[in-house]
Amino acid sequence: MIELLIVMTIIGILASIAAPSVQRHVIRARETVLLEDLYQMRNSIDAFYADKGRYPESLDELVENKYLRGIPRDPFTREAEWDCLPPEPSIEGDLVEGGCYDPHSTSDMVGLNGIPYREW
Repeated sequence: MIELLIVMTIIGILASIAAPSVQRHVIRARETVLLEDLYQMRNSIDAFYADKGRYPESLDELVENKYLRGIPRDPFTREAEWDCLPPEPSIEGDLVEGGCYDPHSTSDMVGLNGIPYREW
């Protein structure tokens, strides 16, 4: 009985040591998914601009025109909603058409690198 208690104590100590490491790897995996989703959406926006000569009004327009299969879910908020910044005026001061130039996460959390996910 005492041997069983000692084994259970050792297993508990090892589990308490491993738990923070596992949680950190889960966060790192979600950050990797976020980076890939942002890359794919920005790449699709660039392709849309190259084809149409303007930026899409929303991410939904990318799906409608088959540039994306669907709007990905943010791995941190688990919602398919993204902040999409409009394009800046050109160097000549001309307004660029479209309403969605640069998508960002809506999460209020801060990444492992110290930068909020909203700014990625």
